[in-house]
Amino acid sequence: MFRHSLRAVARTAASARPIAATRAFASSASGPTFNWEDPLGAKHLYTEEELAISETAERYCQERMLPRVLQAYRDEHYDPKILEEMGELGLLGANIEGYGCAGVSSIANGLITRAVERVDSGYRSGMSVQSSLVMGGINEFGSQEQKERFLPEMAKGKLLGAFGLTEPNHGSDPGSMECVARPHPTKTGYFSLSGAKTWITNSPIADVLLVWAKLQETGKIRGFLVERKDCPPGTLETPAIKDKNGLRASITGMIQLDDCPVPVANMFPDIEGLRGPFGCLNNARYGIAFGVMGALEDCLDRARTYSLERKQFKGNPLARYQLIQKKLADAATDIAYGTLAAVQVGRLKDEGKATPEMISMIKRQNCDAALKNARILQEIFGGNAVSDEYGIGRHVANLFVTQTYEGQSDIHSLILGRAITGVQAFV
Repeated sequence: MFRHSLRAVARTAASARPIAATRAFASSASGPTFNWEDPLGAKHLYTEEELAISETAERYCQERMLPRVLQAYRDEHYDPKILEEMGELGLLGANIEGYGCAGVSSIANGLITRAVERVDSGYRSGMSVQSSLVMGGINEFGSQEQKERFLPEMAKGKLLGAFGLTEPNHGSDPGSMECVARPHPTKTGYFSLSGAKTWITNSPIADVLLVWAKLQETGKIRGFLVERKDCPPGTLETPAIKDKNGLRASITGMIQLDDCPVPVANMFPDIEGLRGPFGCLNNARYGIAFGVMGALEDCLDRARTYSLERKQFKGNPLARYQLIQKKLADAATDIAYGTLAAVQVGRLKDEGKATPEMISMIKRQNCDAALKNARILQEIFGGNAVSDEYGIGRHVANLFVTQTYEGQSDIHSLILGRAITGVQAFV
């Protein structure tokens, strides 16, 4: 159903399109014209379906999400109905085949994250946890019964997910996790989970929490699907973390487990060790690499508009000055290069040829470039950048977080350094 709904909506968008495609590649008698919004012609690399899906996501994000993001950011409020709305369009778990998911390409899925993050990184984070981390984890590592039980309702946004890996004492060092799973002392066929996870997007509203814990008997890391409705009082708490400086339009919390009973049937059957959580993270990191380009695109658009409208020094628009134009040119260049890199890795991903190091490279580079350029573009607004109504400060605060989570930038440099030299630097 949802595959057909997303593609049907996309086809409608395509048939009504003379707009984006022709504007992007308008030509004149002397040849094609330069399009500052797509400087290197990335749209030439997308299929018709990918373009149409991108436009569908863009329309939803601009018409339905953008009008509420400022107040959501101010109030630090996340509306779970957003995930239901995305589910109605088939945007959740969009690159998963079957189970009510759309089954689209990695590029199409990346274009969805770009459209969402153009509005706000927090909204993309909420979607990515649902789609890439939890749904992606279940699809890749879950049993057939687990897939059939969880994925259809998650695809509709009716069942919400959270991903529990990071711990209070072990951020970039998940191998040292303290969360433990032992045979339940009184319930046959159950594990008892104890431990804490922190900085967990969606945890306060999640119905199912994918928690990674070490088996007490073997020390091996395994994945468990903890269903809130089945947890006795006092065994599962998910308090919200408030007063954040970034991602305020998403909801973040902890997972606190105290002898929480989880059926053996809710453990991923085969995957063990860090390969499981890292496999989930690679899917999400790819989405981040595409998504942050959307946030930087919005920064560029806002800065360009402001520089054309703001008059200073004898009535000249700021856009007339060389320092301003250099800032805009640098940002546009990094967006173009980052987008092409994400497209290349996405194609290889669908062909089974992408390595984790490729994803580390584009996640690191695109997050670094997005944060650096957004901060520089912020200077164009002068003192007005302090006002949240201009939007750019919100993006800057968010992009600091994207550079930090799911592998901080320096950690990805060590992953790449190990691949280049063969020498392990994680000591």
